[in-house]
Amino acid sequence: MAVDTVLWSKWLTGLTLAFHAIFATVGVGVPLMIAIAEFIGIRKKDPHYTLMAKRWTRGFVISVAVGVVTGTAIALQLSLVWPNFMQLAGNVIALPLFMEVFAFFFEAIFLGIYMYTWDRFRNPYIHWLLTIPIVAGASMSAFFITTVNGFMNQPEGFTFENGHFTAVNPLQAMFNAATASKVFHVLSSAYLTGAALLAGIAAFTMLRKGVSAYYTKALKLMMVVVLLFGLLNTLAGDVSAKFLAEHQPEKLAAAEWHFETESGADLIFLGWLNAEQQIVGAIQIPKALSFLAFGDFNAEVTGLEEFPLDERPPLLVHYLFDFMAGIGFVILGVALLYFLFLFWKKRNELNKWMLRAIALTAPLAFLGVEMGWLYAEIGRQPWIVRGYMRVEEAATSSPSVRILFFVFLLLYVVLGMMCAIILRRLFRNKPADEELEKLMKEKRLHAIEMGESV
Repeated sequence: MAVDTVLWSKWLTGLTLAFHAIFATVGVGVPLMIAIAEFIGIRKKDPHYTLMAKRWTRGFVISVAVGVVTGTAIALQLSLVWPNFMQLAGNVIALPLFMEVFAFFFEAIFLGIYMYTWDRFRNPYIHWLLTIPIVAGASMSAFFITTVNGFMNQPEGFTFENGHFTAVNPLQAMFNAATASKVFHVLSSAYLTGAALLAGIAAFTMLRKGVSAYYTKALKLMMVVVLLFGLLNTLAGDVSAKFLAEHQPEKLAAAEWHFETESGADLIFLGWLNAEQQIVGAIQIPKALSFLAFGDFNAEVTGLEEFPLDERPPLLVHYLFDFMAGIGFVILGVALLYFLFLFWKKRNELNKWMLRAIALTAPLAFLGVEMGWLYAEIGRQPWIVRGYMRVEEAATSSPSVRILFFVFLLLYVVLGMMCAIILRRLFRNKPADEELEKLMKEKRLHAIEMGESV
């Protein structure tokens, strides 16, 4: 039986991107949380926040290590699995791919210095300043790799001659029309997910072991960040929708099951398609799609019927879009409810149901990220470089890709298990309260040593 190399190439790349997205999101989102916690600890002279920064850094380093492996796998697969794509676009995307690696090394260097210089400076703000290049490096890494995805959706910065990209302007290609909206959405969702993860851990720990000052402060701090980036992420989603309406109308139409071009288009939420391709069980919001797309309730929205059948994205992207957007609003709603309980004195923001809801937002946030990336990639189908190369033209013809799929699947299973075991052992039987007491003793000893040296 012949091997469908295109299908196996899709599965292999999808598997790698889905696994890598978890650690890449942590790698971008958590450094900012570490920086915020340490800064507040210094300003308030509160050791709880300093301990947060220390504990979060230890867990973050493990995720960075796994992220490096999966990131390397993606780079390897670009050449092995998508050789024709690299032959066509390699000279265009080389600059952002190189800069992404440079940004990671920049982050890694300062992360090592940061970890081993706790309490080494008289002025604690000097140590905190080391978080700035870490946060910048992580964010720039996300920026550069997102520009590659932006180019694949909105290719610019070249002349297309005889099936090749010539007269390449790498900066124009990198700062394509999709860059601003995509980077805004990726960074805001990464920061939101990083905060949701740490808030979820705090809530889960309090459910198991009871309320403590450390976890109460960690939860409140992270919920502030969740609320802030939840609002920004909603704005980023609106910006992205307006970009799609102008530049990729077929992708928006497929996501919204908008088949006929019309003014005052309704927004379709949930539902399913029956055998006759009719929408059943959906919630229709009158004229909301026109407003979402153009900021005008009566604007004309292009329908999917305007595009050739072989250039339409799969209609399943509607479910991906709904899950992504729905999860974002659920997380924002939980954050608003937490602060409503916090400021409404008759309610307890640390009640079990509230803590359970917050704990649930952590896996939901990662699921939202996965749905978002799946929508971004599947919604571009059938193109790998929109308008220039189809997926089937880019994939390898080697039947060995099927073997590669199972090799990488095994690798990711092993990596995932190792990461879980290491993180569990890193924090198991090491409660924050005991570690805080040890930290305070070390600080007193350090103060005495500094005094004696003076």
